[in-house]
Amino acid sequence: MHIADITMFYAPASGGVRTYLDAKHRRLGIKPGICHSLLIPGAHLSEQDGVYTVPAPALPFGKGYRFPLRLGPWRNVLRDLQPDLIEVGDPYLTAWAALDAKRQLDVPVIGFYHSDLPMLVSNRMGNWVTPNVEAYVSKLYGNFDRVLAPSQVMADKLIGLGVKNVFVQPLGVDLQTFNPSVRDPGLRAELGIDENTHLLIFAGRGSKEKNLPVLLNCMKRLGRRYHLLLVGSSMPTLVPRNVTVLDEFCPAAQVARLMASADALVHAGDQETFGLVVLEAMASGIPVVAVAAGAFQEIVTDQCGLLCAPNNPVAMANTVRELFSQGSAALGKQARRHVEQHYAWDTVVHSLLGHYHAVLGTQWPLIANG
Repeated sequence: MHIADITMFYAPASGGVRTYLDAKHRRLGIKPGICHSLLIPGAHLSEQDGVYTVPAPALPFGKGYRFPLRLGPWRNVLRDLQPDLIEVGDPYLTAWAALDAKRQLDVPVIGFYHSDLPMLVSNRMGNWVTPNVEAYVSKLYGNFDRVLAPSQVMADKLIGLGVKNVFVQPLGVDLQTFNPSVRDPGLRAELGIDENTHLLIFAGRGSKEKNLPVLLNCMKRLGRRYHLLLVGSSMPTLVPRNVTVLDEFCPAAQVARLMASADALVHAGDQETFGLVVLEAMASGIPVVAVAAGAFQEIVTDQCGLLCAPNNPVAMANTVRELFSQGSAALGKQARRHVEQHYAWDTVVHSLLGHYHAVLGTQWPLIANG
């Protein structure tokens, strides 16, 4: 079986889509009888270890992202590779290139709906464009043989737009990188806080949908017995005294060390389509305080953390206090066991192969064989 993934969501500072594709590429590469090709944007046409870069111009101030403008080069690479199946990872030109290749090669195409496009556009341009964007999503994803969504909330949105053959396919987490064993006992000294201070962390982009002002207001209410470490690019500079900002893109290993060294993750975003950073925190052995919105209601169980009302700093502060009154360390251990059972990448890839065999009409064993 030859599987080809195609996406423009792949850059040096990429988030969940690149994490998913890299994890899949590594695991499919060692499975007998399976070939995996990955098509991503680059400065020029090249190939290394099954990863093909296809020429696309860089986005100004796009932090390494490139936006394909010509359909032909992407379709031509797919046509030359002649895969048995294509998976699309974004709703832009590469998706239409895959559908073009589908017609030429007569192969199935799966669309993975990683991002809520109507919501993203609405956040930046206003609600007046939402009907047009929803119509576009309905038309595009209606062309795929199967559509995967990372959470039930995302699947329900697609179904509500009239898209058929929608299946929930959660993402996974790297259990080796994000691991309690990488805890650094010296982090508190680095931050200038004592051992009795509760250390919270948030990691990600400082974009509007993360609702960082809610976190900062929450920290004002929590006071000096609590300290928050903000990690990632585009973070705010004006923060309360009990907040430390690491305003840069950090490699996964560095984020893993910081997470394992904290007591809990806090997340105020109310529009998350999956929330990979929450799984990374759980895998690091720390519990989560997040809002009861988006995909968090599906992945944060009462054994892994607590949920609070969205856009409410007072409710978040009270929930953080409640978390520590319950015992954050015990919840963190339960969170680690939970992701080991449900979100290991090997489990996710096995489930993906089930989807691939289904659209190809071939047999696939129900029990993972490692």
